[in-house]
Amino acid sequence: MHAGVPFLRSLLESPMSGEEIEALSFATIDREAPPHRFSSAQWAVVRRMIHATADFGLMEDVTFSTDAIAAGVAALRAGRPLFVDANMIRAGLSLARLREVCPAYGPESIACYVADREVAAQARESGLPRSLFAARKGAPILDGGIALIGNAPVALLELNRLAIEEGIRPALVVGMPVGFVHVEESKRELMSLGVPFISVAGRRGGSPLAVSALHALCSISVCGSERRGAVPSCGERR
Repeated sequence: MHAGVPFLRSLLESPMSGEEIEALSFATIDREAPPHRFSSAQWAVVRRMIHATADFGLMEDVTFSTDAIAAGVAALRAGRPLFVDANMIRAGLSLARLREVCPAYGPESIACYVADREVAAQARESGLPRSLFAARKGAPILDGGIALIGNAPVALLELNRLAIEEGIRPALVVGMPVGFVHVEESKRELMSLGVPFISVAGRRGGSPLAVSALHALCSISVCGSERRGAVPSCGERR
């Protein structure tokens, strides 16, 4: 377009839907990505994380436990509840995507306690972060549920403690806190627990990455590379 003409005019002259733009974005990622070590299902997750950040450097740091994809798909199809460490994650998660996997999902299926009054009071009294007490309050959900940690490394540290000391076993931990204090330690400890996990080594992370990973698992659950007979259907429990 020539000077003085908004670039949007090019889109208006050659219309593309949101779905077409997303498909073109994924095709661009596939074309520009260097050779990688991921399985097709893992790549579906990593590709959506790159789509959320435009950061190919993530390919070096995203780490999966061997059972992460299968465990995540099984948990979603069974309608397991989700614990999230930030309201940004709760706001970013698509109920429509979750309901495509399991119609039982609703707003009450996503728990975030960081703004809970009791949690805030405990944090004030102790001088410790609210995220610790929010994770502690979420223990019943964390045991058998899906955890998305995209903000607070202390939340992940408490989740790890619950697993080590109290036998809490999440169905899947998407452990991607971001920052400079306790971040790398929390992720390394998570990777040693023997629970299914998807994480990002190092300091990088964030709520958008956690949300994008979960959305990718939703897509895999609906139409992806997992065999239908290998995991329970919506409403079943193991």
